Amino acid sequence: MTINDLDPKGLIRESYRIDGISTPECRSIFLDWALGVAQTADMQAQIGELLAFYGKDVPDHPMTTVLTEGLTAPMQSKRRGGRKARFSK
Repeated sequence: MTINDLDPKGLIRESYRIDGISTPECRSIFLDWALGVAQTADMQAQIGELLAFYGKDVPDHPMTTVLTEGLTAPMQSKRRGGRKARFSK
């Protein structure tokens, strides 16, 4: 898989090019990127590849921090909403 396959809209690439970008802005960009990833994809593997490609030379960049957090954060939410959450106990 190429970097263009991992980041087809260039969201992660562009975040590294924005001078003075903040961590909250990077989180927003990361969310936009993550929403475009196929549900069947190995997101942690893709994050690792993006981090290796973009983050290796800029360890203090906010997007590097966000990508690193993405590697360690749980990928499945335990939250249950709607009727099922109210009546399952």
